[in-house]
Amino acid sequence: MTTTGTGPGTSENSAALTAWLASLVHNHDYASLAELRRPRVQREPHFRALWYSPTEAQREVYGQVAFLFAVYHQGRSKPAFGYGNLGEAARRIGSGTGRGPDNPGAARLVDRIVSSRRVPWRHLQHAVARLRACDQQPPSWARLVDDLNRWHDRKARVAYEWSVAFHMPPARTPAERPPTSSTAAASPQKDSTT
Repeated sequence: MTTTGTGPGTSENSAALTAWLASLVHNHDYASLAELRRPRVQREPHFRALWYSPTEAQREVYGQVAFLFAVYHQGRSKPAFGYGNLGEAARRIGSGTGRGPDNPGAARLVDRIVSSRRVPWRHLQHAVARLRACDQQPPSWARLVDDLNRWHDRKARVAYEWSVAFHMPPARTPAERPPTSSTAAASPQKDSTT
């Protein structure tokens, strides 16, 4: 996990937006964060978020992710850059009795998100609010911007990738894997005649 929440596949503009949003939290600019949580009344922080958008067509995504960031950070004093995509983040939703796919509410929420033809802003807001309520890390904000900008790109398959990340357990390292019968057979055994 990187400290900025950006990875090698994130765009420069989404990383810049994330850095600016994090600076609002770091500098305790709660007034700007509050303005971003009021999407119907657009003031300077909204236009500043849109400024990072490389094209006019992407402005809505930049503005809405700034809104989601502000919702998550309400009352927080340290920025959370997040990590992974939204499917990975949704695996963290729930309580000790069940998280991710084992939590029926999280599973229904992800199903609603990935089955939507349009960008599901209301359900994304609900997912971010659930992560905040569970005190879990959000998705990488920069990656969320990039994924949502590719939502309608059939080759990108964003919804599919989120669904796979939610439902499939993370890959285990070799040290975590239990020994298999082939591994046990390969281990040297003492011959009974010696």
